[in-house]
Amino acid sequence: MSKGSSSQHYSYAAYADRDMARSFDERRFGGPIGELVASTQARVLANMIGRIADRVILDVGTGTGRAAVMLALGGARVTAVDASEEMLEVAGRRAADAGVRVNFQRGDAHALQFANRAFDVTVCLRVLMHVPDWRMCMSELCRVSERLVVFDYPSATSAAMLHSLSRRAVHAAFGKTEAYRVFGHGTITRELKRNGFSVRSVHRQFAMPIQFHRAIGSRRFTEFSEDILDRAGLLRLFGSPVTVCAERCASS
Repeated sequence: MSKGSSSQHYSYAAYADRDMARSFDERRFGGPIGELVASTQARVLANMIGRIADRVILDVGTGTGRAAVMLALGGARVTAVDASEEMLEVAGRRAADAGVRVNFQRGDAHALQFANRAFDVTVCLRVLMHVPDWRMCMSELCRVSERLVVFDYPSATSAAMLHSLSRRAVHAAFGKTEAYRVFGHGTITRELKRNGFSVRSVHRQFAMPIQFHRAIGSRRFTEFSEDILDRAGLLRLFGSPVTVCAERCASS
Protein backbone atom coordinates (compact mmCIF):
# COMPACT_ATOMS: atom_id res chain seq x y z
CA MET A 1 0.00 0.00 0.00
CA SER A 2 0.91 3.63 -0.22
CA LYS A 3 2.02 5.92 2.54
CA GLY A 4 0.32 9.25 3.21
CA SER A 5 -0.09 11.73 6.00
CA SER A 6 0.03 9.30 8.94
CA SER A 7 2.02 6.10 9.26
CA GLN A 8 -0.55 4.97 11.84
CA HIS A 9 -3.33 4.76 9.26
CA TYR A 10 -4.32 1.13 8.79
CA SER A 11 -3.31 1.22 5.11
CA TYR A 12 0.30 1.59 6.23
CA ALA A 13 0.45 -0.33 9.47
CA ALA A 14 -1.25 -3.47 8.14
CA TYR A 15 1.07 -3.87 5.17
CA ALA A 16 4.22 -3.09 7.12
CA ASP A 17 3.79 -6.47 8.80
CA ARG A 18 6.13 -9.14 7.41
CA ASP A 19 3.63 -11.97 7.90
CA MET A 20 0.95 -9.97 6.11
CA ALA A 21 3.29 -9.39 3.17
CA ARG A 22 4.21 -13.06 2.95
CA SER A 23 0.60 -14.26 3.11
CA PHE A 24 -0.98 -11.51 0.96
CA ASP A 25 -0.96 -13.39 -2.34
CA GLU A 26 -2.46 -16.54 -0.83
CA ARG A 27 -5.25 -14.60 0.89
CA ARG A 28 -6.05 -12.47 -2.13
CA PHE A 29 -5.34 -14.85 -5.00
CA GLY A 30 -5.42 -18.31 -3.44
CA GLY A 31 -8.05 -20.92 -4.34
CA PRO A 32 -10.16 -21.12 -7.49
CA ILE A 33 -11.80 -17.71 -7.06
CA GLY A 34 -8.53 -16.01 -6.22
CA GLU A 35 -7.01 -17.52 -9.35
CA LEU A 36 -9.96 -16.22 -11.36
CA VAL A 37 -9.48 -12.74 -9.87
CA ALA A 38 -5.77 -12.81 -10.75
CA SER A 39 -6.24 -14.04 -14.32
CA THR A 40 -9.08 -11.58 -14.98
CA GLN A 41 -7.05 -8.71 -13.55
CA ALA A 42 -4.11 -9.55 -15.83
CA ARG A 43 -6.35 -9.85 -18.91
CA VAL A 44 -8.24 -6.62 -18.24
CA LEU A 45 -5.05 -4.71 -17.54
CA ALA A 46 -3.47 -5.91 -20.78
CA ASN A 47 -6.59 -5.11 -22.81
CA MET A 48 -6.90 -1.62 -21.36
CA ILE A 49 -3.25 -0.68 -21.88
CA GLY A 50 -3.03 -2.23 -25.34
CA ARG A 51 0.57 -2.38 -26.51
CA ILE A 52 2.76 -3.18 -23.51
CA ALA A 53 6.18 -3.71 -25.09
CA ASP A 54 8.52 -0.72 -24.62
CA ARG A 55 5.90 1.30 -22.74
CA VAL A 56 7.13 3.26 -19.70
CA ILE A 57 4.75 2.26 -16.91
CA LEU A 58 4.43 3.18 -13.23
CA ASP A 59 2.70 0.79 -10.82
CA VAL A 60 1.61 2.69 -7.69
CA GLY A 61 0.95 0.66 -4.55
CA THR A 62 2.51 -2.35 -6.22
CA GLY A 63 2.23 -4.57 -3.15
CA THR A 64 3.77 -7.93 -3.97
CA GLY A 65 4.46 -6.81 -7.53
CA ARG A 66 2.01 -9.03 -9.38
CA ALA A 67 0.95 -6.39 -11.94
CA ALA A 68 4.44 -4.93 -12.24
CA VAL A 69 6.00 -8.29 -13.07
CA MET A 70 3.23 -9.13 -15.56
CA LEU A 71 3.86 -5.85 -17.37
CA ALA A 72 7.62 -6.36 -17.33
CA LEU A 73 7.16 -9.82 -18.80
CA GLY A 74 5.26 -8.10 -21.62
CA GLY A 75 8.28 -5.95 -22.38
CA ALA A 76 7.37 -2.75 -20.52
CA ARG A 77 9.90 -0.64 -18.65
CA VAL A 78 8.29 -0.72 -15.22
CA THR A 79 8.83 1.36 -12.11
CA ALA A 80 6.85 0.20 -9.08
CA VAL A 81 6.40 2.03 -5.78
CA ASP A 82 4.99 1.02 -2.42
CA ALA A 83 5.20 2.35 1.13
CA SER A 84 5.84 -1.08 2.63
CA GLU A 85 9.41 -2.36 2.56
CA GLU A 86 8.06 -5.77 3.52
CA MET A 87 5.79 -5.90 0.47
CA LEU A 88 8.61 -4.66 -1.76
CA GLU A 89 10.83 -7.50 -0.55
CA VAL A 90 8.22 -10.01 -1.70
CA ALA A 91 7.81 -8.11 -4.99
CA GLY A 92 11.55 -8.14 -5.59
CA ARG A 93 11.70 -11.91 -5.15
CA ARG A 94 8.78 -12.31 -7.54
CA ALA A 95 10.57 -10.29 -10.22
CA ALA A 96 13.80 -12.22 -9.70
CA ASP A 97 11.98 -15.55 -9.95
CA ALA A 98 10.33 -14.37 -13.20
CA GLY A 99 13.66 -13.20 -14.62
CA VAL A 100 12.54 -9.62 -15.25
CA ARG A 101 13.82 -6.22 -14.18
CA VAL A 102 11.48 -3.88 -12.31
CA ASN A 103 12.63 -0.65 -10.69
CA PHE A 104 11.11 -1.07 -7.23
CA GLN A 105 11.11 2.01 -4.99
CA ARG A 106 9.65 2.90 -1.66
CA GLY A 107 7.22 5.71 -2.37
CA ASP A 108 4.15 7.65 -1.32
CA ALA A 109 1.05 7.66 -3.56
CA HIS A 110 0.13 11.05 -2.12
CA ALA A 111 3.41 12.63 -3.29
CA LEU A 112 5.02 10.69 -6.13
CA GLN A 113 8.66 11.64 -6.64
CA PHE A 114 8.47 11.82 -10.44
CA ALA A 115 8.19 14.62 -12.97
CA ASN A 116 4.92 15.58 -14.65
CA ARG A 117 3.96 13.15 -17.43
CA ALA A 118 7.02 10.99 -16.74
CA PHE A 119 5.22 7.74 -17.66
CA ASP A 120 3.13 6.58 -20.60
CA VAL A 121 0.77 4.72 -18.27
CA THR A 122 0.13 4.75 -14.52
CA VAL A 123 -1.45 1.68 -12.89
CA CYS A 124 -2.95 1.68 -9.39
CA LEU A 125 -4.81 -1.39 -8.11
CA ARG A 126 -6.51 -1.81 -4.70
CA VAL A 127 -5.13 1.49 -3.44
CA LEU A 128 -7.72 4.27 -3.70
CA MET A 129 -10.14 2.28 -1.55
CA HIS A 130 -7.68 2.33 1.36
CA VAL A 131 -5.52 5.48 1.35
CA PRO A 132 -6.22 8.42 3.69
CA ASP A 133 -6.69 10.98 0.87
CA TRP A 134 -7.82 9.30 -2.34
CA ARG A 135 -8.30 12.60 -4.20
CA MET A 136 -4.69 13.56 -3.61
CA CYS A 137 -3.61 10.13 -4.86
CA MET A 138 -5.79 10.43 -7.96
CA SER A 139 -4.27 13.83 -8.68
CA GLU A 140 -0.77 12.35 -8.46
CA LEU A 141 -1.64 9.40 -10.71
CA CYS A 142 -2.90 11.80 -13.36
CA ARG A 143 -0.03 14.25 -12.94
CA VAL A 144 2.72 11.71 -13.69
CA SER A 145 0.90 10.02 -16.60
CA GLU A 146 1.30 11.21 -20.16
CA ARG A 147 -1.64 9.25 -21.53
CA LEU A 148 -3.42 6.55 -19.48
CA VAL A 149 -4.33 5.89 -15.86
CA VAL A 150 -5.71 2.45 -14.95
CA PHE A 151 -7.14 1.92 -11.47
CA ASP A 152 -9.87 0.02 -9.66
CA TYR A 153 -12.38 0.57 -6.87
CA PRO A 154 -15.30 -1.16 -5.11
CA SER A 155 -18.63 0.15 -6.37
CA ALA A 156 -21.11 2.00 -4.15
CA THR A 157 -23.96 0.31 -6.04
CA SER A 158 -22.74 -3.19 -5.16
CA ALA A 159 -22.79 -5.41 -2.09
CA ALA A 160 -19.41 -3.88 -1.29
CA MET A 161 -21.30 -0.92 0.18
CA LEU A 162 -22.72 -3.05 3.01
CA HIS A 163 -19.43 -4.85 3.48
CA SER A 164 -17.60 -1.51 3.68
CA LEU A 165 -20.04 -0.15 6.26
CA SER A 166 -19.61 -3.23 8.43
CA ARG A 167 -15.82 -2.99 8.14
CA ARG A 168 -15.93 0.67 9.13
CA ALA A 169 -18.06 -0.13 12.17
CA VAL A 170 -15.63 -2.82 13.29
CA HIS A 171 -12.68 -0.50 12.68
CA ALA A 172 -14.31 2.28 14.72
CA ALA A 173 -14.88 -0.14 17.60
CA PHE A 174 -11.67 -2.16 17.54
CA GLY A 175 -9.32 -0.50 15.04
CA LYS A 176 -7.99 -3.76 13.61
CA THR A 177 -9.67 -4.13 10.24
CA GLU A 178 -9.30 -2.57 6.79
CA ALA A 179 -12.11 -0.02 6.73
CA TYR A 180 -12.10 0.56 3.00
CA ARG A 181 -14.28 3.05 1.11
CA VAL A 182 -16.56 2.55 -1.91
CA PHE A 183 -17.08 4.92 -4.84
CA GLY A 184 -19.87 6.02 -7.15
CA HIS A 185 -19.10 6.27 -10.86
CA GLY A 186 -20.07 9.94 -10.91
CA THR A 187 -17.60 10.76 -8.16
CA ILE A 188 -14.83 9.04 -10.09
CA THR A 189 -15.61 10.72 -13.41
CA ARG A 190 -15.79 14.17 -11.81
CA GLU A 191 -12.43 13.71 -10.12
CA LEU A 192 -10.86 12.50 -13.34
CA LYS A 193 -12.26 15.53 -15.19
CA ARG A 194 -10.82 17.84 -12.55
CA ASN A 195 -7.42 16.33 -13.32
CA GLY A 196 -7.75 16.52 -17.10
CA PHE A 197 -8.75 12.90 -17.77
CA SER A 198 -11.88 11.14 -19.02
CA VAL A 199 -13.06 7.55 -18.79
CA ARG A 200 -12.12 5.49 -21.84
CA SER A 201 -13.28 2.03 -20.74
CA VAL A 202 -14.72 0.25 -17.70
CA HIS A 203 -14.73 -3.38 -16.57
CA ARG A 204 -16.92 -4.74 -13.77
CA GLN A 205 -16.05 -8.18 -12.41
CA PHE A 206 -18.75 -9.69 -10.15
CA ALA A 207 -22.46 -8.95 -9.84
CA MET A 208 -22.62 -11.08 -6.69
CA PRO A 209 -20.39 -10.47 -3.67
CA ILE A 210 -16.93 -11.96 -4.03
CA GLN A 211 -17.29 -13.29 -0.47
CA PHE A 212 -20.19 -15.42 -1.70
CA HIS A 213 -18.13 -16.82 -4.56
CA ARG A 214 -15.24 -17.58 -2.21
CA ALA A 215 -17.62 -19.41 0.11
CA ILE A 216 -18.86 -21.58 -2.78
CA GLY A 217 -15.31 -22.07 -3.98
CA SER A 218 -16.18 -23.18 -7.52
CA ARG A 219 -14.76 -21.32 -10.50
CA ARG A 220 -17.20 -23.11 -12.80
CA PHE A 221 -20.19 -21.95 -10.70
CA THR A 222 -18.84 -18.40 -10.56
CA GLU A 223 -18.28 -18.11 -14.29
CA PHE A 224 -21.65 -19.70 -15.10
CA SER A 225 -23.69 -17.61 -12.65
CA GLU A 226 -21.93 -14.35 -13.46
CA ASP A 227 -22.44 -14.91 -17.18
CA ILE A 228 -26.20 -15.27 -16.58
CA LEU A 229 -26.27 -12.10 -14.47
CA ASP A 230 -24.26 -10.25 -17.09
CA ARG A 231 -26.71 -11.28 -19.81
CA ALA A 232 -29.54 -10.03 -17.58
CA GLY A 233 -27.88 -6.62 -17.30
CA LEU A 234 -27.14 -6.92 -13.59
CA LEU A 235 -23.37 -6.82 -13.90
CA ARG A 236 -23.55 -3.35 -15.44
CA LEU A 237 -25.71 -2.15 -12.52
CA PHE A 238 -24.14 -3.90 -9.55
CA GLY A 239 -20.75 -5.18 -10.73
CA SER A 240 -17.70 -4.75 -8.51
CA PRO A 241 -14.78 -4.28 -8.31
CA VAL A 242 -14.70 -1.74 -11.13
CA THR A 243 -11.53 -1.27 -13.20
CA VAL A 244 -11.28 2.01 -15.10
CA CYS A 245 -9.00 3.08 -17.92
CA ALA A 246 -8.88 6.88 -18.12
CA GLU A 247 -7.24 8.87 -20.90
CA ARG A 248 -5.74 12.36 -20.78
CA CYS A 249 -7.99 14.86 -22.53
CA ALA A 250 -6.55 16.48 -25.65
CA SER A 251 -6.95 19.93 -24.14
CA SER A 252 -5.01 19.19 -20.95
